Amino acid sequence: MEGFFNSKFMITLQKFGQALGRNKYLSALQATMQTLMAIIMVGAISQILCSVGCNIFGWFSADSEIYQVLYMPYNFTMNMLSLWVVLFLGYNYARNIDIKTPVITASECLFCYLLIAGALSTNEAGTVVMDTTYFSASGMFMGFLTCFIVAQIDKMCVDRKIYIRMPDIVPQFLQDGFAGIVPLLFNVIIFQVLNTTVTTLTGGAFTLISGFIALLAAPLAGLTSAPGIVVICTFAGVLWCFGIHGALIAMTTLMPIGIQTTAQNYAAFQSGGTAALVFYPVALAAGLSYCGGSGNTFPAAIYAAFFAKSEQVKAVGKASIVPGWFNINEPMTFGLPIMYNPILCIPYILCIPLNCLFYWIGYATGLLIPGYIMISALLPMGFAGYLSTLNIWNFLWDYFSVIPMGLIWLPFIRAYDKQLYDKEQAELAAEASAEA
Repeated sequence: MEGFFNSKFMITLQKFGQALGRNKYLSALQATMQTLMAIIMVGAISQILCSVGCNIFGWFSADSEIYQVLYMPYNFTMNMLSLWVVLFLGYNYARNIDIKTPVITASECLFCYLLIAGALSTNEAGTVVMDTTYFSASGMFMGFLTCFIVAQIDKMCVDRKIYIRMPDIVPQFLQDGFAGIVPLLFNVIIFQVLNTTVTTLTGGAFTLISGFIALLAAPLAGLTSAPGIVVICTFAGVLWCFGIHGALIAMTTLMPIGIQTTAQNYAAFQSGGTAALVFYPVALAAGLSYCGGSGNTFPAAIYAAFFAKSEQVKAVGKASIVPGWFNINEPMTFGLPIMYNPILCIPYILCIPLNCLFYWIGYATGLLIPGYIMISALLPMGFAGYLSTLNIWNFLWDYFSVIPMGLIWLPFIRAYDKQLYDKEQAELAAEASAEA
C-alpha cells in the first residue's frame, strides 16, 4: 500500500491537485466550500431531525406544524445553498484577483444570480412570488460561472478605470458604492441578454439555468438498460466533481422510470407475491448513493473520523458520520472538498459503477428483491431498501456495500490525508521557527 502512495501515478496526481489549488478561482472555490460547513451542517441536522421524527418514529407528519418548524433551517441552508455559494465565492474570488472591494463584487454576483435564477411571477391572489427552484444545489454550477464572469468584468473595469470616480473628500464607502455602478450595469446587461435570449428562443420553456440542466439531461433519457443506468449514474458522479448537481440530472431521467416500475411491481405482488416481482434495471441506480450519498462516501467518512492524521480531514469526518448514515454527503463533498480534487474524484467516480455491479449481484443471486412499495423519504442506510421490499437482505446489502466501497476509497483518502497532514506539519514548523 505504501508503494501505491509513493507511485509515480499518485505523486503526479498530488502535484496536479496542488497546481489546481494554486489556481485563484479554484482556491476561492475550495475556500468557499469549507467556509460553508456551518450552513451545510445545520441543514443536515434539520433534515435528520425531520426524517427521524416523521419517517422513522412517526411522532409527527410531514404536513404538521412541528415538521415545518424543524424543516425551516433546511429551507434556508441546503435549499438555498447556491445563494450562499455565490455570495462567498464572489467575495473570495474577488479578493484572490486583488479587487479592493470584494464585498461589492460579492453583492453583484448575488444580484446577477438572482436575475437569472429567481424568476418572478404573480399568482391568482395577485401576490408576486419568486421561483426558488434553482436556489438549492441544482443551480450551483451556473452560480460558479456567474461569479467568474462578474468578477472578471469588475476586474476589467478596475484595471481600465471604467468606473465613476468621486473626489477623495467623499467617504470611502460612498466612493466604493459609486465605483460599482458601471461594472454592475455591464453585468446586468450580459446576464439579462443571455437569459432573455434562451427564454425567447425556447418559447418560454427554458431559462438560462433550466435550459443548461435540460441540455445535460437530454442525452441520458434513452439509457434505460442495465449498462445505460450505470452510465447515467457514473456520469452523475463526474458532473458532481465539477460542481454540477449530477444526482439531480440523473434523477430527472430515472425517477419517472422508478415510480412506474415500482407501481408495476406492486400490481404484480398483489396477484402473485414476491415470486411475481420483476427486476427492472433502474433498481441499479441505488449504486449511485446508497452507501453514504452520491459517490458512496460513507467509508471515507469513517476513515476520516477515526483514522485520519490531518486535523482538517478528521474534523470533516467527524461532522460527516451521522449525515452520511442518512445518505447526506454534502459535509464530505464540500468539507474535504471532493469537487475539483483529482485525488478524491477518482474513488468518488469509481465507486458508482462498482456499487451498481454490487447491487446487480444481489438481484442476480436472488438475495435482493425489487421494490414494490414506494418510499421517497430520506432514511438511514438500509431502511429505504427494507421498507420498500420488507426483505431483510435489502436492509443488510447497504451495509455490506461498505466493504467494496471502502477498498476503493481507502488508498485515496489516505493519500489525501497524508498530503494535508504534511502541509499542516510544515506550517506548524514554520510558525515555531518564526517564534524562535
